[in-house]
Amino acid sequence: MSRQSDEPAEGGDVTDAAAARRDTSRQRDPERTRAELLAVATEVFAEHGYSGARVDEIADRTRTTKRMIYYYFGGKEQLYLAVLEQAYRGIREAEKVIHVGDLDPAEAIRRLAELTYDHHVRHSDFIRLVMIENVHRGVFIRQIEAIRELGQPAVGLLDEILAQGRADGVFRSDVDALDVHMLISSYCVFQVANQYTFGYLFDRDLHSPALSGHLRAMIGDVVVSWLTAPAA
Repeated sequence: MSRQSDEPAEGGDVTDAAAARRDTSRQRDPERTRAELLAVATEVFAEHGYSGARVDEIADRTRTTKRMIYYYFGGKEQLYLAVLEQAYRGIREAEKVIHVGDLDPAEAIRRLAELTYDHHVRHSDFIRLVMIENVHRGVFIRQIEAIRELGQPAVGLLDEILAQGRADGVFRSDVDALDVHMLISSYCVFQVANQYTFGYLFDRDLHSPALSGHLRAMIGDVVVSWLTAPAA
């Protein structure tokens, strides 16, 4: 077998040769390459959905080749699964910055609610991916074995805060961690998922700087008021 030249053959595609050289360079830094591919793939899947996303577009945006994408991920579906898993890891990593032991329960739950609000607004691609996955009835997320484990730290953190609040006599006892998680998530997802329809119907920009502080504080107020109200 003849050795392949770095230069394109006469009449060949200079672009293909340049892409091949970039692929060789990227293989020398696999972690950086994989991270870049995931970042761009997240944007493309969030913009077009699973069905509409094209691996060719991801390759073009990263100035690499489909072959390199398949080298790292195996195919379009495997790439999408990796994007989905990383998106869920992002919010779990953000939650780790809260040190519950340093705060009273009401302040801890408020901080968690506000942090979730901040993360969702700043990572709108995450919300769009969740929406896309629900359109597909969760068919892809079910293939990620680690995804349920990713949710446990969130529930565990809420359990810890709620337990301390009950012990201090400030939180009601008929609400569990999943109830609180659902309330916070639904409010924060709304800020991204419904921003255009809600904004058009009521002429309100949910992401305007003048309004964002009010909306951020509102979810904290709602959760704290709910948890400190007498049990039904």
